[in-house]
Amino acid sequence: MKNKRKKILSLGLTAALTLGFTACGTSPASASGSSESSTSQDGVRTIYYAFTTTGANSYIDENGNPDGYEFAAVKAIFDLLPQYKLEFVPTSDEDLLVGLESGKYDVGTKGAWWTAAREESYIFPEHYIGTSIIGLAFRTEDADKIKDLESFAEYSGNLVPISPQNAQYNVIQHYNETHPDKQINLTELDNFGSNDAYQWVLEGRYDGYLEIRKTFEDRVVAEDGEYHQYADQLSYVVYEAIPTWAFFNKNDQEVADAFDEAWEQLYEQGVFEDLAQKYFGYSLFEYVPEGYQKGDEL
Repeated sequence: MKNKRKKILSLGLTAALTLGFTACGTSPASASGSSESSTSQDGVRTIYYAFTTTGANSYIDENGNPDGYEFAAVKAIFDLLPQYKLEFVPTSDEDLLVGLESGKYDVGTKGAWWTAAREESYIFPEHYIGTSIIGLAFRTEDADKIKDLESFAEYSGNLVPISPQNAQYNVIQHYNETHPDKQINLTELDNFGSNDAYQWVLEGRYDGYLEIRKTFEDRVVAEDGEYHQYADQLSYVVYEAIPTWAFFNKNDQEVADAFDEAWEQLYEQGVFEDLAQKYFGYSLFEYVPEGYQKGDEL
């Protein structure tokens, strides 16, 4: 995607969203869990789209409407697929996963990373729709020594522990496998609140904390962030971007294929780049390794 991004045409967000949010809506029946996909007399099939409602990826705005980067990306894709009518279902992380597997929902987004285990339960299309940019939060006083993960490893590699159930654990595990001479101390800890991590770093208990860039910006950099008082004491450096996906019920391969075709049209128009700038203020794709394909180790 990194190479192709240079070819993106600047047709912009407007062209992709001309149908507007009025074409779709939230289904009360689907929200109650009692509905299933159906096809109307004119051949249009209803697709139930479940999404979580925390962070910039998807949320409910002050007017009670769904919004966010992933929501807008999925909405733009289905706007190009007149054979489907999208019904929105804001829900919890757990309900999304269970409902998508059972067929209660057809497509879902939750800032999800691809894993081989997840692909046993769901269909992941060929194309991802966004990324989760991850990096290292560390003490600003060490900024002259820590420039990236390699220099962090040389400095100490003393990283806040990560739960092995967290996908970030695999990121550091893979880093260590590919950097045998610059290891990071990867330790497991299941039960600790992420709220402790910043304090642990500032106290010197650990020297770095693997964190999602948007989360660091919202919690530390933003003036209304809960840890903004540490903004002068903590710094952040990007490591890489992990692709995030819309994923489908196992019986919805046809829908996933149509989704991929529409994705390609919007990608060539630069729509996903425009959405990234709108919701984040920067590209989501420049840190994805060149030539990345679904299933690649990151």
